[in-house]
Amino acid sequence: MQQIERVETPSKIVCVGLNYKDHAAEQNKPLPKEPMIFIKPSTAVIRHGEPIRIPPGVGRVDHEAELGVVIGKRACRVPKERAFEYVLGVTCVNDVTARELQAKDVQYTRAKGFDTFAPIGPVILTGYDGRPLKVEGIVNGQVRQSSSTRELIFTVDHLIWFISSVMTLLPGDIIATGTPAGIGPLKAGDTVTIRVEDVGELTNPVENLT
Repeated sequence: MQQIERVETPSKIVCVGLNYKDHAAEQNKPLPKEPMIFIKPSTAVIRHGEPIRIPPGVGRVDHEAELGVVIGKRACRVPKERAFEYVLGVTCVNDVTARELQAKDVQYTRAKGFDTFAPIGPVILTGYDGRPLKVEGIVNGQVRQSSSTRELIFTVDHLIWFISSVMTLLPGDIIATGTPAGIGPLKAGDTVTIRVEDVGELTNPVENLT
């Protein structure tokens, strides 16, 4: 395995909701019977060190630490047993979410689609074969989320099979595999870090959009 320094802007980020048992429990929602997917726009993407900007009037905004799977080649209706042939590697993703808007709208596009609500990076770890990796969310040095992809309800190969049966995945596209328990609010002045084992740390300051 090796690290690639640059993370290209994806054409889309396909996110998976409620993919950790403990997160479903903290949201008081039943475990899904199949992956629950939604898309974040490419315009939400920012890099390591760039600020997350909280728009006025959106209410509570949360961090969500996630493993991001970076697609390496065009993937359409990929058999599960061949899924990792289509993976370039993995990276850190912060699925920033306006929680009150999410509850209000029911669907997730507005709550998760604001500019700067998709920090990604800082590198891609290549050679990923599905082995469990530790995923952590840290705010101002305090660990809020700490789990392992061992706890995923739907595994990475299952997600690639499922999502590619719905839509074609292009090189550079990212599957955000879900977040564990411990999500919490962010405010201006905070610093949030997503840490994924063997990948590194994605750190972003938080500020208000004025």
